[in-house]
Amino acid sequence: MTLTLRLAVRDWDYVTPLALGDVTSDRLKLVIDRVGTLVPHLGHDPAHDAAETSFSRYTQLRLDGDDSIMGIPNFIMRGFRNRCVITREDSDLVDFAGLKGRRIGVTGWRDSGNTWTRALLRREGVGVEDAFWFAGRLTEKHPITDRLDGFGRPGRIEACPGERPMVDLLRKGFLDAIFTPFMPEGFFAPDSGLRQVQRDYRSAEKAYFDAVGYVPGMHILSVKSDVLAQHPWVAQELSDMVDASQRMWIQKRRKYADTTPWMFEELARTAADLPEDWNISGLEPNRKMIADFAQELQAQGIAPRLLTPEDLFPAAI
Repeated sequence: MTLTLRLAVRDWDYVTPLALGDVTSDRLKLVIDRVGTLVPHLGHDPAHDAAETSFSRYTQLRLDGDDSIMGIPNFIMRGFRNRCVITREDSDLVDFAGLKGRRIGVTGWRDSGNTWTRALLRREGVGVEDAFWFAGRLTEKHPITDRLDGFGRPGRIEACPGERPMVDLLRKGFLDAIFTPFMPEGFFAPDSGLRQVQRDYRSAEKAYFDAVGYVPGMHILSVKSDVLAQHPWVAQELSDMVDASQRMWIQKRRKYADTTPWMFEELARTAADLPEDWNISGLEPNRKMIADFAQELQAQGIAPRLLTPEDLFPAAI
């Protein structure tokens, strides 16, 4: 008998083989819902059985003793963060050390990606107490929400004044830099007036990988605990299906690389610079990355205590 599972994920290109039914399982049928915003709390969502989940917010659930969902150490969203720190084209900023004493905007204080980005700054001697932080919406098209999430501190970590969009505040000189997972509309235009703080961010990302040995993970797969209680095999089956979809997509991308003019070069450079298993799933292959993330959450004052990889992924032991 085949179990049907409804999965909520973002539009990652490598999910395409799953969505089209090119990757299947005799045991598990996936119904994929493409979402623009992550499900806030899978345990409270009657519409889905599994979902793409923020690693940071999942960690908070574990800290709170909320066992309604169980994480799978399959990092459905990974990415280097050096490219995610932007400034004005005419800024004097050229490295992260230069952000000491500056005003920095963030799209959400506890967000997994921003946690990793602050980790990059900490490596350059810029800790939370060494800059002034403002949380807010990236552009006027983004909603006004509470992006401090209880971590605000007057004079150190505040909401953007008047809830003004951060890109506007950057252009006007109030902010010196912004952390953003996705570039604002118009960023890639030659006259955008915006750029990455690290102009050669790719070399910096390669150096980071060489130093730590992983590509940071931001989002994980998660499944409702009551589903796993009845069908404990689902976690591994789901993870395997997503991995198979990614492998198939990489093969297709290498064949159909003409979607953009230099995709071929990027694929070749990635193959040369990173090991074939850079995005491998599982607890043991990702142990160091998981432990480093937990340490950052504690060091940055987001987590009150340190969690181990086993604390975070007990079902994977």
